[in-house]
Amino acid sequence: MLRVATFNINGIRATQKRGFADWLQARDCDIVALQEVRCPVAMLPEGIFGGYHVAYDAGQIAGRNGVAVLTREAPDAIRSWGAGALVRAPRDNHLELQESGETGPLARELKAFSTEGRYLEVDLADRPLTVASLYLPKGGLPAELQADGKNGRDKPDGGAKYQRKMNFLKGFARHLTTARRTAARQGREFIVMGDFNIAHSELDIKNWRGNQKSEGFLPEERAWLDQVLSPRTLVDVVRQLHPGQDGPYSWWSWMGQAFVNDAGWRIDYQLATPALAKLAITGGTDRAESYEARMSDHAPVVVDYDF
Repeated sequence: MLRVATFNINGIRATQKRGFADWLQARDCDIVALQEVRCPVAMLPEGIFGGYHVAYDAGQIAGRNGVAVLTREAPDAIRSWGAGALVRAPRDNHLELQESGETGPLARELKAFSTEGRYLEVDLADRPLTVASLYLPKGGLPAELQADGKNGRDKPDGGAKYQRKMNFLKGFARHLTTARRTAARQGREFIVMGDFNIAHSELDIKNWRGNQKSEGFLPEERAWLDQVLSPRTLVDVVRQLHPGQDGPYSWWSWMGQAFVNDAGWRIDYQLATPALAKLAITGGTDRAESYEARMSDHAPVVVDYDF
């Protein structure tokens, strides 16, 4: 069995104080993809990743983003969009970045994101599998849907954040095709995991009627997922395991009663090639028992594969 998790931790130092290390040890995953690690390499808490090998692209924006992949064995290869990544063995604390391989020619639309710590890809050494961790931009609203900013929402930006996300999506669709086909040529399955900041369908958001003009649930964002998912390319594994059911949600606002009322969004995904997706046995989210027990505003998404 192969246990695989993805988790937007919303800051490794904050999550450490909320029990991340205990969760990591107790869940005993074989692979863990992390997003929003939000920590310079030199300030990573000592021993925070336990007995795992870690590949980590912190990016170059202080206090933001950062993606990692934890594995039991040292990876065969790592690829990032930036200049390099930290590759560290268990109980090692070196700070030097390793020059990472290239993911192929980077799509023109993705070049503006190359130093932001949003994507990291590793080839496992012990199984024929390529694993990617993704933190997709949150985005914003198109100009015509923006309010005047006087009601406490984000200040109007003329649709700049919206267009930036749409540019990312355009380039990333091509990137996924390339990554999947490259893995196939090498005899590997492919899985991309992380925070996609898009709820795909009405089943993936509790208050879908009131959010039809909200970033993360815009028709064009949902249509993008329609485009990249299919029985022949990439499969939404958790949805496959929970067909026709609401959720399981993976994100709830810290504010109000969203968590207590389970008014959540499912925006964290494991998208796998069809042969791997067919091997999924069980999976869902590790929803905390209480608001106080939450490690992040996201919950880990964990799937067991008979791989």
